[in-house]
Amino acid sequence: MKQKAIDYGFFLTGMAMFGLGNALAVQVKYLGLHPWEVLNMALFQKFGFSLGTWSTIVGLVFVIISWFMNRKYVNIGTFLNALLIGPFTDLFLWLDFLPKATDTWLDFLILGSTLVIGGIAGGLYVAAGIGAGPRDGFMLSISERTRLSVSNARILVELIVLGIGYVMGGPAFIASFFYTLIQSPIFQFTLKFFRNVRMSMIEKREKEKTKVCA
Repeated sequence: MKQKAIDYGFFLTGMAMFGLGNALAVQVKYLGLHPWEVLNMALFQKFGFSLGTWSTIVGLVFVIISWFMNRKYVNIGTFLNALLIGPFTDLFLWLDFLPKATDTWLDFLILGSTLVIGGIAGGLYVAAGIGAGPRDGFMLSISERTRLSVSNARILVELIVLGIGYVMGGPAFIASFFYTLIQSPIFQFTLKFFRNVRMSMIEKREKEKTKVCA
């Protein structure tokens, strides 16, 4: 039970940070959003509801697609990912405390913060070991079916998503192409770091349990 508490603590913190990163990115959306957020923003602008609602809808659609393509990538973490990031994004936008665009160099600082937060969030939730997100599962399925590397499959899928979002009127710009390039190294580093932290916490709990039993 204590290990599950640690795992879900990591996972939920990662989800909340993803929502924060997405909400922060919206403040400087004229510089470009992440490809998936370009699509979500385009759907929001075209059909209403909220940005988080479309994030959830799109996530659930890709859960279904991944289920038919390769259901091994669909588990409880996949559903939680699809259901939580959108509401967290809407919550941070509703709280309205994030810095606004200033049309100065400060906007690039906000963008940089968004990239770092997103990279850390990815490392946190994946380190929890609860499961891949719906979009990640879809890209892993594409990688297996096409025999492309995971990174190439990610680039291919995100370019297609970016193109669809752009045609629909989403805020795609130069920064949209850099999200994967910049966030991926941060993600790789933080994933390794948080996996080590998680294992250390679990081992500490096990030692404490052994002492109590002794």
